[in-house]
Amino acid sequence: MSTPVKLTFAAPRRGKPPRHFADLSVDERKEAMRELGQPSFRAKQLATHYFDHLSVDPEQMTDLPAGARDELVEALFPPLMSPVRSLEADKGATRKTLWSLHDGVKVESVLMKYPERATLCVTSQAGCGMACPFCATGQMGLTRNLSAAEIIEQVRLAARSARDGELGEEVRLSNVVFMGMGEPLANYKAVLTAVRTLVAPEPEGFGLSARHVTVSTVGLVPAIDKLAKEGIPVTLAVSLHAPDDELRDELVPINTRWKVDEVLDAARRYFDATGRRVSIEYALIRDMNDHAHRADLLGEKLMERGTGWVHVNPIPLNPTPGSKWTASDPAVEDEFVRRLRAHGVPTTIRDTRGSDIDGACGQLAITEEDK
Repeated sequence: MSTPVKLTFAAPRRGKPPRHFADLSVDERKEAMRELGQPSFRAKQLATHYFDHLSVDPEQMTDLPAGARDELVEALFPPLMSPVRSLEADKGATRKTLWSLHDGVKVESVLMKYPERATLCVTSQAGCGMACPFCATGQMGLTRNLSAAEIIEQVRLAARSARDGELGEEVRLSNVVFMGMGEPLANYKAVLTAVRTLVAPEPEGFGLSARHVTVSTVGLVPAIDKLAKEGIPVTLAVSLHAPDDELRDELVPINTRWKVDEVLDAARRYFDATGRRVSIEYALIRDMNDHAHRADLLGEKLMERGTGWVHVNPIPLNPTPGSKWTASDPAVEDEFVRRLRAHGVPTTIRDTRGSDIDGACGQLAITEEDK
């Protein structure tokens, strides 16, 4: 009998990041202005600089009184993260950045350029408490949750990099996927604040389309149901990786709490509430979960819950240091996809970006050297 895996839902208590403009609601930003002896309309001016101009440089805030700029920036835009290093792949179209947070904790995020747009894979926790054995982040354990502002600041910095042509040409950051470090729904409050800010119209937020924001989860059923009621039709991505409980208990330990059918039922409820098609993420692991009968079982389970509500993204497993598992053979991968499609399930192999810099799905991790 295997030893039970310890899951971590509550992050260790650490010193809170300093209060930041991006943590505040619109009303709280106005109140902060009054506390600093400024009229409330200054909040909109600051929001325009932060979310639209992507700047926290007081010298660029020429619409604010010269004597107030430094004070406002110091009070409301404390430095939250600084780059340690960046690695590039895919001929410069993929960039992984290691960040040092205010307390020295390290995290990574990945920015990817596509034709005429960019996508950020954003991190919501330092490490992860879900302990999936094939995922480098899951093997780190959980250090702490990120604040809403720490998540939002990753987006601002990525949007600025994309705009300034640092990926080879000037493009707009149009998509954000919560698929970096961490289980987003285990840091629900901060992630939801960040999501609301992403989709809020400029200058109150970044003005992204909700359909261009994806929130990933290993299957925290109560949180999926809670998200469905928020009225923000973001895309839900469920990291399933196995259609049967016996195998998923091993690959995705949260399955010992919420079984495959419970997770798929919650995913279907999310579609019913939002109208947004759910993505099923499935890392294909050689001789582990890539069998033809498992493709058939997955297809049957999804179609039992209706048509038009789901899409499957098989992902060739990205290698992680010391892992005993590797990606499926291409012929096996093709057969897996063929069988899913034969059941009527829309299926697309996920593009793997950044694997040679350990920037692809499941590869983000902080080494002892990084620490």
